[in-house]
Amino acid sequence: MNPQAIHKTRILVVDDHALFREGLVRLLASEPDFELVPSCATSEEALRVLESTPTDVVLLDYDLGSETGTRFLVQASRRGFEGKVLVVTAGLGDHEVAEVLRLGVTGIFPKHNPPSLLAKAIRKVMAGEIWLDQRFLKILVQESRGVGPEEKGHRLSERESEVLRLVFEGLANKEIAVRLQVSESSVKATLQQLFSKTGVRTRSQLVRVALERYRDYL
Repeated sequence: MNPQAIHKTRILVVDDHALFREGLVRLLASEPDFELVPSCATSEEALRVLESTPTDVVLLDYDLGSETGTRFLVQASRRGFEGKVLVVTAGLGDHEVAEVLRLGVTGIFPKHNPPSLLAKAIRKVMAGEIWLDQRFLKILVQESRGVGPEEKGHRLSERESEVLRLVFEGLANKEIAVRLQVSESSVKATLQQLFSKTGVRTRSQLVRVALERYRDYL
């Protein structure tokens, strides 16, 4: 294959620690299918980059010194950014995990993980999946148990329940299709039904809504 024919994922790194940011840029630039756009240290700088530079994935440090990544998430959404956001963090509290998922991030990647795993996480979210390790899933489950009774909304069919449980486990569409012995197009159709019933647009939002409203189905 002609190297020029490889589709490159355009990545923006937002982190206020220059040494970590520059190291991450060098690491990811070595991947043949990644292209790094100008990195930055603040939400304001990142928003300006998005206005002028096509970007597929933002690697967002939640703790940006004098601010958190929440401002970027809110403003990027208001300005119509349709790419993926993967939060790369040294640590998040229970409330912050729930908040960034509510704001539509496609994954949370702890900084203590091996660097090689980050490339895998980026490719996974670009494929339409979410990236959450078990610790963050447990936080969401624990928090959801503390929420009072809520209106359940639409009931789920048996197939929707099966697909929702496998999405919660982090499986890709193809893996779900194999597990359920159905076509991948059938899985996609069921996901669209789930998005419509829950009023969400992303898998990470679907996981959050599932914990709030559909715990009995998981």
